[in-house]
Amino acid sequence: MIIRIVRLTIQPSKVEEFKSYFSDSYSKISSFEGCTFLALYHNVDFPNILITYSKWKSVESLENYRVSELFISTWKKVKPLFSDSPSAFSMEEEYF
Repeated sequence: MIIRIVRLTIQPSKVEEFKSYFSDSYSKISSFEGCTFLALYHNVDFPNILITYSKWKSVESLENYRVSELFISTWKKVKPLFSDSPSAFSMEEEYF
């Protein structure tokens, strides 16, 4: 299982626009082959800092999404809304 966390800093005046894009894309992304979970969180103190958190069956599933037309078209819409570069992390879940 791969966990993908992406921290996004959105222009304060564009947060609602970003959330609208996310809402419109949510069902498509969450039903993409290999995606098992998708959520959006915002920082309590800084509402323009958002985190996307997703779970993928494998690295290959995530990479297939990242090169898909869905990702490319969604990224093209949301990228102009950023006020800082995003930071992304892919991690493997550990079980004890």
